[in-house]
Amino acid sequence: MVTGSSNKPQQRRGDTRQRIQDVALELIAEQGYEKTSLREIAERLGVTKAALYYHFKTKEDIVVSLFDDLMTPIDELISWAKEQPSTLETKREILTRYGVALANAAPLFRFMQENQATMRELSIGEDFKQRMTGLLDHLLPEDVTMTNRVRCFSALFSMHAGMFVLKDVEGDLEEKRMAVLEVATDLVTQAHRS
Repeated sequence: MVTGSSNKPQQRRGDTRQRIQDVALELIAEQGYEKTSLREIAERLGVTKAALYYHFKTKEDIVVSLFDDLMTPIDELISWAKEQPSTLETKREILTRYGVALANAAPLFRFMQENQATMRELSIGEDFKQRMTGLLDHLLPEDVTMTNRVRCFSALFSMHAGMFVLKDVEGDLEEKRMAVLEVATDLVTQAHRS
């Protein structure tokens, strides 16, 4: 039945899709990818498996949709970086924007860290690796030595690792995030000045 604005049913579907993603991520974080079933996701949501199947056919579909959502800001950042001059200031801005994207997707990055074997099996692992290579390309100085390549790679790695290592360290979350960004920026700056 179609009455009123057609935006309302679409909005509900979007909300349901988001709820499914959130609950799936929560369960996977608690139990691991392999031990989480579609039945458990449906039960926690209080819906039937048929209702869940309307949005996602498999557990992998849910995880892929989560990563598609995560990749959007990274793809936008890479597109933005392509249009910018290859200056140290641009590279610092890339790191700052990437730090925001990481903070907004922290649960997904925890999933990646804790489910590395699954990541290798799913197509999203290779997709993410390609994007990291694309991001790295925009951080490298023009005449890159192996040492400076490692510095720039380490800058990205330190941003990822900082999310996990520092989560159990006492202190303000924003202060920890800024400290990680400072270390990553120092590495990229050193690569460009040497």
